[in-house]
Amino acid sequence: MAYLTLKNVNKIYPNGFHAVHNFNLEIEKGEFVVFVGPSGCGKSTTLRMIAGLEDISNGDFLIDGKRANEWGPQQREVAMVFQSYALYPQMTVYDNIGFNLTLMGVDEDEIDARVRKTAAILGLTDYLDRLPRALSGGQRQRVAIGRAIIRKVGIFLMDEPLSNLDAKQRVTMRSEIAQIHRSTGATTIYVTHDQTEAMTLADRIVVMKDGYVQQIGTPYELYFKPANVFVAGFIGEPPMNFVRGKVHNGLISFGENFIDLTAWLRNPEEYENKEIVFGFRPEAIRLTGDDNAYLIHSQVELTEMLGDNTNIYITTGDKQAILKVDSHDTPETDVPLDFYIPYESVYLFDGETENVIE
Repeated sequence: MAYLTLKNVNKIYPNGFHAVHNFNLEIEKGEFVVFVGPSGCGKSTTLRMIAGLEDISNGDFLIDGKRANEWGPQQREVAMVFQSYALYPQMTVYDNIGFNLTLMGVDEDEIDARVRKTAAILGLTDYLDRLPRALSGGQRQRVAIGRAIIRKVGIFLMDEPLSNLDAKQRVTMRSEIAQIHRSTGATTIYVTHDQTEAMTLADRIVVMKDGYVQQIGTPYELYFKPANVFVAGFIGEPPMNFVRGKVHNGLISFGENFIDLTAWLRNPEEYENKEIVFGFRPEAIRLTGDDNAYLIHSQVELTEMLGDNTNIYITTGDKQAILKVDSHDTPETDVPLDFYIPYESVYLFDGETENVIE
């Protein structure tokens, strides 16, 4: 039996707004699950229902097989880290980390031992006497995480904990959160709009859009086996390229090129005169090819050299796409470029439902 279970969970506000639709998920003990999606997709609302901070309109939430809809946050034994650090400015790092234990009436010697152990895990031992204003953003966030993990609860909930940090701090904190999870073994649910955070941290990812779950899977599954156009475009940087076109005689046009889909479609006649979405990832292309790849003629519009790789913005007719190549293969701008899309790197989606065509 799963440790946490959400069965057909919905959130409907009094004004009629349906924020979360029929959310279903089973989470194993010790698993790290990330909810990801654009702003307003319902991921934070779902997290707050798990925490007991929002009522569940209908559906069931179970902890270890027991229905927990009416349980308060303390009964659920959850610890939550918010986007804002929410530290007490007049308290030292030591007192901020240990404050919840003080409220619980824990013995001072035990508080001291646990605060120092937590500080050591988070690299805060040298900062225990400092006030929050003397810390960097990353250090403050570590204090907020320390205040959560010191309670030894079974469930950690994190709502966009890195959004206030700069890019370099986010990279460092991602690594630290992964290490904390390995050391504590706690069941963790993490909310973010950043697909890079989701891909690097998660055992499994839940992709949401407009209150609906689009796909649940491992980072590998979401990247290489997306269920629909939204997931394929949301996961990956730069995003997947899409070419929409109607099928005529088994072909769709990609600018000045024609792509034969008959080898891909099980029943190509079913898609005649219907719209297909042809997808390929920027890094999947090759600059040399063989008989098992589509040859595409294009024009280089812009290049972005990023160190070990280069993004190439190309046009072909009225279509645009982004290619990703080794920086040593960076072309000049305003020159023709031929590239190849390997057959095995192609994704096809139904133009009407936007679901993947197996």
